Amino acid sequence: MSTHYDVLGVTQDASTEEIKKAYRKMARKLHPDVNPGEEAAEQFKLVTRAYEVLSDEEKRRNYDATGNENGNGGFGGGAGPGFGFSDIFEQFFGAGGGQQGPMSRTSRGRDALITATIDLQDAVQGVVYPLEMETAVTCPTCHGSCCRPGTHPEECTICHGRGQVQRPVRSFLGQMMSVETCSACRGYGTTLPSPCNECMGQGRVRQRVSKQLKVPAGVGTGTRIHLAGQGEAGPGGGPAGDLYVEIEVRRHPVFERDGNDLHATLKVPMTSAALGTDISLDTFDGSQTVTVDPGTQSGENVRLSQLGVPRLRGTGRGDLIVTIQVETPTRLDGEQRELLERLAELRGDHVAEHRFEHRGVFSRLRDKLRG
Repeated sequence: MSTHYDVLGVTQDASTEEIKKAYRKMARKLHPDVNPGEEAAEQFKLVTRAYEVLSDEEKRRNYDATGNENGNGGFGGGAGPGFGFSDIFEQFFGAGGGQQGPMSRTSRGRDALITATIDLQDAVQGVVYPLEMETAVTCPTCHGSCCRPGTHPEECTICHGRGQVQRPVRSFLGQMMSVETCSACRGYGTTLPSPCNECMGQGRVRQRVSKQLKVPAGVGTGTRIHLAGQGEAGPGGGPAGDLYVEIEVRRHPVFERDGNDLHATLKVPMTSAALGTDISLDTFDGSQTVTVDPGTQSGENVRLSQLGVPRLRGTGRGDLIVTIQVETPTRLDGEQRELLERLAELRGDHVAEHRFEHRGVFSRLRDKLRG
């Protein structure tokens, strides 16, 4: 395995000045103007790393003793303060870490998120929901080429298609060449002499579009439906992003959802609760019969199986739970009152009269002291 001394081509007893001189020589040799290939870039990293260690007295002393600049015999950390490999590398190769070649005008579009508000019945049974949304679509005039029909992008005359330009800079190594993004073509390597009039050279325009969303049975508030490739169109004719539709379910005047079950309250006259009866209830599955057994008390439940919400990721449905609310009559005519009194007499339901005396806290305290 090569040491830092081998990389710079110096001996272990080389002076600081000799190490610095060797590094300058190697850096100029490996500069991208002379060796633009990837191999030279990797070699430049090794050379810079070696100089970073051997030019620092403490790091060099640790390296000589343990083989590592940190003195622990393992792989060391990053550069010390004031001078680092990344600073030099970016100065020579550009801030992109040596990224070469022009950028593409084509990229993927952004994902979109919209909300669809549906009724509870739609959540139970499923529905095809019409979506209206404003989004980016591929330009119908240039079809994503960004150019007027009959024209095409041309090679940038400043960077000659590279997307980058070089400029001289002064450094401790002397005059070097720095790589920057071409300002004329903004890094694309091409220019648009005749950009599309409709999309202004973007390859996409904003339009209001209509879509049909198939909402499956069993969705609830917060459920997100993923539509791949139906989001915003990408610039330059790039692929569209994805569309996410978040479901919001309106409150229903009769039914309330709890998980996969539906709940409803059914008001029943006192006489019907006492004698028992069958009552017709309109549900999402049509008219259903609710059987009220004789003697049903207020608050008791009647369960109708498999009339709830379908399981979104599974089989079967929840239940419809009907809570009975017994209504006591508040207004009785003479005949009705007579009949109820006769019923109470037959059942032995005698209601004792109670008189409640309002007594304040001081009265109760006085009585306690007297007792």
